[in-house]
Amino acid sequence: MATRKRRPERRQEPLSRERIVTAAVELLDTVGEGGLTFRALSERLETGPGAIYWHVTGKTELLVAATDAVVATIVAGDDTGATPQEAIRALALGVFDAIDAHPWLGTLLARLPRTPGRSPMLPVFERIGRQVRALHVPEAARFTAASALMAYILGVAGQNAANTRAARPDTDRTAFLDATATAWTELDPDRYSFTREVAGQLREHDDREEFLAGIDLILAGITAGGTGSRQRP
Repeated sequence: MATRKRRPERRQEPLSRERIVTAAVELLDTVGEGGLTFRALSERLETGPGAIYWHVTGKTELLVAATDAVVATIVAGDDTGATPQEAIRALALGVFDAIDAHPWLGTLLARLPRTPGRSPMLPVFERIGRQVRALHVPEAARFTAASALMAYILGVAGQNAANTRAARPDTDRTAFLDATATAWTELDPDRYSFTREVAGQLREHDDREEFLAGIDLILAGITAGGTGSRQRP
């Protein structure tokens, strides 16, 4: 009589807050914020909701933790050997790429509740500020310079992600830009002379390169002393 061999039990990694947050990020990437439920998370982790609640008290805390986890990867780089301009460009591109890869991130950054001294993007602001200081920007202008960079980075990266979300799945970017540029060239030349003039650049532009070009423009203004000319009362 043949004996049935006992299948070895699969050893499962112990449930931890880190595993829960990693799974939450994966769900947010695939099904969005609406699909991130404790039931879906339980199924993904092969555990019960009660075990998850032991580590995370609710969805808001989970969203904050997921946001913090992604931001932590952005600021994990080493600036050793880089000029302040290079460090800022690398950090800015890290934010741009992270929001592009995780479209939910930009929305949550704008919507998550904030408490004094506790903002998900505070580590990014700190990194920017240190490089602004390294550029020898006058102390009275450092906040303005760092804030301008931060606003540009979040604004453009968020808009890029929003454009991606709004596009139909079958949308061809090249064809869309070509159609838009063509429409611009047909606008009223008196009302839209500038828009018609740059239509060709719209057709050929690269989002990441344009983003970095904007960073360079702001840095050029900062290093030229533009922010230092403003005197506070």
